[in-house]
Amino acid sequence: MIVWGFINQIFIKCAERRIKQSMSRRGNCWDNAPMERFFRSYKSEWMPTTGYHTFNEAKHSVIDYITGYYSKVRPHSYNGGLTPNESERRYGIEYRAVANIT
Repeated sequence: MIVWGFINQIFIKCAERRIKQSMSRRGNCWDNAPMERFFRSYKSEWMPTTGYHTFNEAKHSVIDYITGYYSKVRPHSYNGGLTPNESERRYGIEYRAVANIT
């Protein structure tokens, strides 16, 4: 019973803050696929197998992974082998002229 009470408290706090749980239909896994892929990459490429000793160590490691490696260094097949930062930079250059015309 303790577990269900705790889960109920979480749902109440989320509702109070107008946070809506993201859920898709049964058998439709596409809703969560990007985040699951991100965390799989993080765990296999960056996170130490022994975990972190402190919260601050984990926090700084996650920030370094996202801003330093994942966005600037790691190529993404979805972006044609480009990093997210490079893909966004090229998109901005290519479509800046269109944005200025309208």
